[in-house]
Amino acid sequence: MTDRLLIARRGLILAGAGLALAPSSLAAQPPRLAFSVFRNGTKVGEHMMTFSGDDANRVVNTQVDMTVKIGPVPVYRYKHSAVERWADGRWASIETTTNGNGKIYKASGRAMDGFVQLTGPKGASRGPADAMPLSHWNQAAFRRPLFNQQEGALLKVRCAQVKPGHWQIRGEAEIDDFYDAQGNWLALKGKLEDGSTLEYKRI
Repeated sequence: MTDRLLIARRGLILAGAGLALAPSSLAAQPPRLAFSVFRNGTKVGEHMMTFSGDDANRVVNTQVDMTVKIGPVPVYRYKHSAVERWADGRWASIETTTNGNGKIYKASGRAMDGFVQLTGPKGASRGPADAMPLSHWNQAAFRRPLFNQQEGALLKVRCAQVKPGHWQIRGEAEIDDFYDAQGNWLALKGKLEDGSTLEYKRI
C-alpha cells in the first residue's frame, strides 16, 4: 500500500492565493468532523478534523492515524497532520507532516502575490494563483486546480459534480466525495494504487 493514496493524496486527502471567496461561500462547518477509515472493509484508522475561528478567519487542523495489518501483525503505519489557515475569507496556507512507516516528510502551500508557493519532499514549485489543497472539506476546491497537500505538488485530476452532494475526482486519483445538505463532508470512497478500496464513514 502506498502512502500517497491512503488519505486522498495523489489524489485522495482539499484555497488558493488571491481566491476571493466570500465567507458565505464556505459551509458553516461543525467544530469537529471525524471519520472511521476502512480498507477493503476492514477498519484501519481514523481521520479527524477540527475547525476554529470564523468563516473569514478559519483554522482547520487535521489528524490522521492508520495501521494496516496482516492478521495481528502491523505491516504499514501512517500518520498525517495538517494545519490549514484562512484569512479575510481567503485561503492563506497549509503545512503538513507525514509519517509513512517511519519515513517522515513535510510539505506546505502558501498564498503569494499571483501564485501559490508549493514545497514538498521533491522540492519547491509554483502553482496557479487559484490552486487549492485537496483536503476534502471544502467543495469549492473542486472548481479550482488542486494540489496534493502531502506531497506539495499539483495534481493531474479532473473533478465533476455528479449531483448535489456528490463529487468525482479522476486522473491521478479515483475518489468520490459526499456531502450532507448543509455542505459538510459526509463520506469518501476511493481506490488505492494497489487496487484496494478506501472508504471514510462519518462518526
